[in-house]
Amino acid sequence: IDATARTGKWAKAQQLFASMAQRKVEANSMAFNAVISACEKGHRWEKALQCFSALEMQTLQSNTITLSAVISACEKGGRWEKALRLFEVMPSSSVEPSVITV
Repeated sequence: IDATARTGKWAKAQQLFASMAQRKVEANSMAFNAVISACEKGHRWEKALQCFSALEMQTLQSNTITLSAVISACEKGGRWEKALRLFEVMPSSSVEPSVITV
């Protein structure tokens, strides 16, 4: 998944991610981060938010990488209000903004 994320192949990343469940491989935060990053690089802010919501529904812990990628995806999609809201909730999520996030 990470290799597809680096090249912005968001659809392939999502396909590989979906196949994890079919193969009974449990998704972890790293897998979610890779898919969210692929969506961010592919300018698919809505898909990035969907993946972020799915991560939260599975009670997995988001981190600086997760939120930075979602914030960046929203910013690239012209959704600065959503990006700002995500940035504002970082401390309540026990996630510290980084140089990348800011």
